[in-house]
Amino acid sequence: MERLDKRLASSGRWSRAEARALIRAGRATVDGAVCRAPEQKVDDAAAVTVDGAPVEAGPVYLMLHKPAGVVSSTDDPREVTVLSLLPEEYQRRGLFPVGRLDKDAEGLLLLTDDGPLAHRLLSPKYHVDKVYYVETDGVLDGSDVSALEAGVVLGDGTVCLPARLEVLEGGRSAYITIQEGKYHQVKRMLASRGKPVVYLKRVAFGPLVLDQSLPKGGWRALNLPEIESLFRH
Repeated sequence: MERLDKRLASSGRWSRAEARALIRAGRATVDGAVCRAPEQKVDDAAAVTVDGAPVEAGPVYLMLHKPAGVVSSTDDPREVTVLSLLPEEYQRRGLFPVGRLDKDAEGLLLLTDDGPLAHRLLSPKYHVDKVYYVETDGVLDGSDVSALEAGVVLGDGTVCLPARLEVLEGGRSAYITIQEGKYHQVKRMLASRGKPVVYLKRVAFGPLVLDQSLPKGGWRALNLPEIESLFRH
């Protein structure tokens, strides 16, 4: 159980003071009945609305099509961040990206306020696949496939876990699947093979696949089957 004003504020759409004001103005309902008491206790099962629109309880899960030039950070005074692409109510919600994409990379980024799930998705022991589409300055071949499958050792001695490389027609593009998130890992792995990356896009993260209808910079809430697939994974 929690106070109604706290429930509204935790949605990220209003501050605590704004929530109290709109409740006292009679704009909020609990299970269909107008409530003017900010201190009224409600549980997660209660149907809460403001101006007729439902206010959901619980964590938020968003899929973002990250564009190049935006940093995977919650706050950076010098850069445009992924959170700045969201409406203000989500910016105030305390969301964070699950993992990172390089500033010049594009593609799928999961944003949530569910810390325990984020930890599991990022933990190496859970072996969560991350799939990237890459274009390279150099022709990829079978020797690169074998090298990545064996586990590449980078110039600084960093040992990468085995990765899958699916070379596409022409040899200058591929899909690469990794289960880690080391700094600039995909770029460094292919650079070590003499095939530097010129374009990088994440197309899948675990069971999530980038929604091709999302424009760059676009986002949407995950649907229930997608959320359930994350927990099953």
